[in-house]
Amino acid sequence: MVVTAQNAAVVMDKEDRSREGKYLTFSLCNEEYGIGILKVKEIIGMMAITPVPQTPHFVKGVVNLRGKVIPVIDLRLKFGMEESEYNERTCIIVVETSGASSSYAMMGLVVDSVSEVVNIKEEDIEDSPAFGTRLSTEYILGMAKSGDSVKILLDIDKVLTAQEIQALEKTA
Repeated sequence: MVVTAQNAAVVMDKEDRSREGKYLTFSLCNEEYGIGILKVKEIIGMMAITPVPQTPHFVKGVVNLRGKVIPVIDLRLKFGMEESEYNERTCIIVVETSGASSSYAMMGLVVDSVSEVVNIKEEDIEDSPAFGTRLSTEYILGMAKSGDSVKILLDIDKVLTAQEIQALEKTA
């Protein structure tokens, strides 16, 4: 096979879209989710969150993480789930997302609990089902089958819209 720029672009595109890999799994409202481990910077326990006025309802505020101010969002609220009291298992997953200015932005995600790091093979991942035109699922990478359960794999770069990321970058 002759490798041309067009062929190389197709091969690179397929590699970029590969969903196989290690995922940090966590729970929200008794459902299991996963984020690519390369996006996760650290996991911290709940700490004091400073509220920021006039932010979307799912933005809890900002935290000072070793001298760096990062915005914190509650994924339950972002996904339209019922708000829950924080407990000893509630934690913040610090992730690095592609910012609106094509740079990288740190962000904290409040989750019910962190489960484990799992290695998921491509053949165990299915595309997200079509729920109709009114429900956006572009932030879902796929559904990973694991035993009798299903884990929802998130594309953390698409969980927030470009406008929401811009607003968060201004708060930090």
